[in-house]
Amino acid sequence: MNQLARIQENLRHLKLHKIHGLLEGSLEEASKGNLSYSDFLDHILAQEVSSKMEKNITMRTSMAKVPFIKTLESFDFDFQPSIDKKRIKELAGCRFIANGENVILLGPPGVGKTHLAVALGVKAVTDGFRTYFTQAMQLIASLTKAYAENRIEDRLKFYCQPKLLIIDEIGYIPIDRHGAHLFFQLISRRYEKGALILTSNRSFSQWNEIFGDSVIATAILDRILHHSTTINIKGNSYRLKEKIKAGLIREPDVEQH
Repeated sequence: MNQLARIQENLRHLKLHKIHGLLEGSLEEASKGNLSYSDFLDHILAQEVSSKMEKNITMRTSMAKVPFIKTLESFDFDFQPSIDKKRIKELAGCRFIANGENVILLGPPGVGKTHLAVALGVKAVTDGFRTYFTQAMQLIASLTKAYAENRIEDRLKFYCQPKLLIIDEIGYIPIDRHGAHLFFQLISRRYEKGALILTSNRSFSQWNEIFGDSVIATAILDRILHHSTTINIKGNSYRLKEKIKAGLIREPDVEQH
């Protein structure tokens, strides 16, 4: 076995797949460019590290169960002038996650709440924070099923493991009393330990209607709002944006929250 074949075999054994694929071409470029040994090693190792990081981020993004990939760069802040872009960029620094704080995105349907929640979640994954996305009714159904099967402790632990838990669409469907109690248990366990991003189409004054009990709603809000940032979006639906631009429909009145 010649030297190159031996190196390739060792790279396969060490699972340095990126270097394995680049080696021959990189050796040729290094020879032409008269690179030092340290420069060559630095260059090829950097490519391996970059490749592994990309794969790791892809895997962790998949595990986060986000419904789609969105970024803050693709968000149209001009269409939603009620949003403080600087504030969102500060949140993208993920300090709120490290501190176990919460972000609540409020506004009518279609204004970009889920886009922002997912974009912040993707940024969290990129920064190394374990993240998980779920819709509110899926979460309640999961907790209710686990309770019925005497597995509620395991399920609560599952939702407490991510450093960032994203709960989307609170308030679209009312939550029964039992589900509200289970939701309260989860919020209590994550309180000051794990960060939350919540989206809702209902103002805080209406959360007693969501949970069917003003006492539970107050207890939930007390814990959520203690360390939190609220983004109140007073804008129009992105889904109607193109139709409004084309003059096919009139611009609707903005619902105030």
